Amino acid sequence: MAVKEKVNLLEVIPCRSEYITVEKEGETIVLSFPRFKYTWMQRFLVPKGMSKELHVHLEEHGTAVWELIDGKRTVREIIEELAGHFQNEAGYESRVSAYLCQLQKDGFIKWIVGRL
Repeated sequence: MAVKEKVNLLEVIPCRSEYITVEKEGETIVLSFPRFKYTWMQRFLVPKGMSKELHVHLEEHGTAVWELIDGKRTVREIIEELAGHFQNEAGYESRVSAYLCQLQKDGFIKWIVGRL
């Protein structure tokens, strides 16, 4: 059985998923993504009058994090750039890390291990 190599989350690069669309709504961002992966499923399984996409409204902190996800910055670099936004609040680093992990779990971002 192969042993998985441990990866330092701070060195991972978050990259936005290709099927997510982004709209600016005032000072915040709205993420949209299809309800179903395949278009035929959307055609047959989404009731008439219902949107074929789900929308997620990010709050101020979520918007600040999302705007820094560019596929080039590591998690560490994103956290460092957000220090001013969070006014060096105690524990903000773990909040940002947990938020990025949740975005990855929900399919909004993917992890890239190592520099491109």
